[in-house]
Formats: sequence, structure tokens, C-alpha cells
Amino acid sequence: MKTVEDVLIALDDLTGGRVIKSLNDITSGEHPFVIMKSSNLPGKEIIETPGLVYGEMKKEVKKVAVAMTMTEGCIELAGATGVDAIVAHHPIAEAANSGGVILKNYLDLYDVAAFELHEAFHGLHPGIPFLHGHQVYRTEVSYGGVHGNILYVGKALPEVKTLGDILTRLDNFMGLKDEDDLLHTEKEIRNVSSLTETSTVTRGRIVCGEETSTVNNIVHIFPHTGFSPDHLRQVIQEHPEADTVLASISRVYDGHPLIETAKELGLNFIIGNCHVLEILENGLPLAYALDILLPDVEVVVFRERVTSMSINEMGSPHLKKYAEEMATGYLLKKTAVHTL
Repeated sequence: MKTVEDVLIALDDLTGGRVIKSLNDITSGEHPFVIMKSSNLPGKEIIETPGLVYGEMKKEVKKVAVAMTMTEGCIELAGATGVDAIVAHHPIAEAANSGGVILKNYLDLYDVAAFELHEAFHGLHPGIPFLHGHQVYRTEVSYGGVHGNILYVGKALPEVKTLGDILTRLDNFMGLKDEDDLLHTEKEIRNVSSLTETSTVTRGRIVCGEETSTVNNIVHIFPHTGFSPDHLRQVIQEHPEADTVLASISRVYDGHPLIETAKELGLNFIIGNCHVLEILENGLPLAYALDILLPDVEVVVFRERVTSMSINEMGSPHLKKYAEEMATGYLLKKTAVHTL
């Protein structure tokens, strides 16, 4: 029989001892992966606590789900499919990751334990650079002294000679043709022409350079982690052999200072996989590792899929009528709904 404690031990094993072992790890300020994240928005800061967030150590675990971000949808899916524990990549916050209610109440409802990893998982494998076509020879997880500011510097793989090769590689590895086909079929079934989906609309693209532009050495950055134009200038000073900047997980808008800095430095600039595909980049390797470390436990992956459509094409005729009546009859009239 495997337990929550066994899952925790497995996570500690695969991260090389990075999970928290006691309350002192959180309060002492000495654990390198217990990190406060804050934009200085009142009440919205969070402390990352890699390891067990909630659950009884001796609780039996027969089925584990790996998720990128735990949401109320994940908790509901776990409850409906017999999942005993959710291992989330991203940090878990009270109410924000549990449908606006107390985390304990929602998890207790379905007897689900919850774990998080995030920064404690970063830098453990070279898979994201590999998927993007380069072999890493430098890895940083706090570049410039900024927690979580990940940087890879790598040499293009032999089969990757141009920017176009990177895009083709990503399309093939990430199965984006299947996502295109799925979206096309869903549009037809729903009769919704405005339907879009994250992994298809945010696929990789070339910002500076051409499909035929040569690639030899790559600076691989993640703009959402705090990587700045000054950081880019610094890393190019450290690695003058680099010819290409590759931004993945997060993206930058046209004209962004990082793009302008790349132009100034005479570099190619290419955007790779979006955050929505990190469940494949980081989540799937994590799931495979847990499957090996916990041979008696079923491991599944919870994959998020976010779509967008016009309100005029959303829902059945009855649902459209309902939405309009609620809007005009209550929301716009400020009519109170009496509750006990």
C-alpha cells in the first residue's frame, strides 16, 4: 500500500531533496526553494512551499494526477475519477486554486491530498531546451539574482540548422496538427466559427530573422520570470557566440524591449512553446518519474484546454436566452436576490 508520505518521499527523491521536511523549513527563511512571490498587490502575495500542501501522511494513495495548475476543475475531476492526490507544478494558494472557497474544505470533500513543486522542479531536466532543438551547456534558475529567472544557453542540435527547423520540430513534438484537427472538428460540431484554442493560436513564430536564418548557439529565456533587456545584454557579453534568442512558456508582444534589444545586438528572435504546453514539457516527465518511483500507483495527467468564442455563439438557444434574462432582469437592474 502506498501513502501520501510515499508520494512525498518520491517527490523529494526526484527533486534531489528540495521539498520541505518541516514547518521550520517554511519559517526559518533558509530553505532555498521556499520563496515569497509578490507584486506588492495588497493581500495577493504567496509563499511557495514545495512538497505536501494538504493531506494526511498515512492516507492511502492508489491514484495520482499531475497537473500544471490545480483548479476547482482539477479537484472535481479528481473526485469524479478516484484520484487520491494532485501533484501541481505551480504553487497552490488558498481560495485561488479551490474555486474561491477554503482549500481544506474543497479537498476534504473528495478526500484529496495536494502537492506543489514549481521552483523546486526547475532545472532538473534539459527537456524544454531539447524540445526546442538545442543541447544545454549552461543552466541558471536565478539568473541575475532573480528567483525563478531561468536561463538556458545551448548548442543547436545537429538536425536543427535554421529557425524554420525549430518551428517544424515543435509542431511535430507537441502534436499541434492534432490540436488543429481537433479545433476544426469542434468548430463543425458546435457550428462556431469564432472558436479559438490556446495551443493553436499561440504556436511558435519567428520575430527577428527568416525561416532560413542559421542557428548555432541559443539563449533560451522565459520573459515572465523577470528576464530583462539588461539581462539579455549581460548574457550576450558572457556568451558572444550566441546568435539566437528563444523565448518560451511566456511570449512578448511586437515591439517589446526584449525584441528591440535583440535587434540592437544583431540576434535572431524566435518564440517557442506557450505556457499551455508546459504540461507536456514538464508535467509529462514528472508523471513518468512518479510512475517509476510508485509502481503500485496509477498516474494520470490533467491537461487544461482553454478556448474562446464570441458570446453570440456560446451555448444552446435556451442558455443564450437564460444569460440575456439574467443580465437584463437582474445584473443591469441591480435587482437583489434575497438569500437566507
